[in-house]
Amino acid sequence: MKKLDCFEKYLAKHLERYPEMQPQDVVKICYQAAYGAEHLLGDVNAAKEYFISEYSAVEPQNTEIFEEISQEYIRVNLAAWKYHGLPQEWLFNMFAFTAKNRHDADNRFDEYLQIAEKSIGKEYIEGYKKGGARAVHHSDEYRAAYKPAYRVVCSRFVRLIPVLVKAAKLPEKDGARVISIDGRAASGKTTAAKMLSKVLGAAVLHMDDFFLPPEMRSCDRFAQPGGNVHYERFAKEVLPALSECESFSYSIFDCGIMDFAGSRVVENLPWRIVEGAYSCHKAFGDYADLKVFFDIDAEEQMRRIIARNGEEMAEMFRTRWIPLEEEYYIAHNIKEKADIIVK
Repeated sequence: MKKLDCFEKYLAKHLERYPEMQPQDVVKICYQAAYGAEHLLGDVNAAKEYFISEYSAVEPQNTEIFEEISQEYIRVNLAAWKYHGLPQEWLFNMFAFTAKNRHDADNRFDEYLQIAEKSIGKEYIEGYKKGGARAVHHSDEYRAAYKPAYRVVCSRFVRLIPVLVKAAKLPEKDGARVISIDGRAASGKTTAAKMLSKVLGAAVLHMDDFFLPPEMRSCDRFAQPGGNVHYERFAKEVLPALSECESFSYSIFDCGIMDFAGSRVVENLPWRIVEGAYSCHKAFGDYADLKVFFDIDAEEQMRRIIARNGEEMAEMFRTRWIPLEEEYYIAHNIKEKADIIVK
């Protein structure tokens, strides 16, 4: 489905749900659907102070946490966020990440305005453009009817929201809280870990750094479900310090040169994320406070691998790496033991 077709459906849903929408409210959703946050984030401290003030004034409400406004952006409801006990810092971090990574979308904005003409008329759109085509506020009618309080964030955060809801309910502990992200190849584990780290302020550890060295790559080793990772080194270099309130480091094995290549420092942060296949290996025990499994159907998986790695490497994934991962998932009940499954 084309993005413009999708936006027409998003706009129609909002018009149906919010019948008090005025022409400027329609323009506002077009602007946000194209650009995301209304303004680039200049003064972060001032933006955070304003956000905290607005957030404090909002009453918790059991409603949807977010609404889609385009394929690129969503509106996150402050009242719902507060109702679910999610820290306000996490939402501000999502907003700040989105605002700092806002892309030029002038053409998309013009196309969205053309779609909006069906609802509010060409004359209004032309007048708006003559006035400078700037960001607009919600109308008085809309504010009175719906009391909007939200932040616009990147839609890539959508599938992480259930993870954040779970994470917010974890009990406090003296050391770092640990999230493991296991799952199928090309399911988005690395991207998710990076985005979660921005929200939580977390250190990220990669299972790819524990690629099995050549001298260990035997038939007996590959016959072990989960043998395709240097789990002994992870258990030795990482597990003892993972939940402690101190920085540590571990050696990186680079599969590109098939040798060790320096080390990675894991900072002393309140959250740590271990991402990658085999991160829930039974040899590690139950070390994670929250276990997440990223799933993907086989057809989409191969489409992504081909786009990312090319046809030749995709065949290696299809015939070798994916079967080894599947054996591990089944033998260790990885998906069944997860606290949450992200599709």
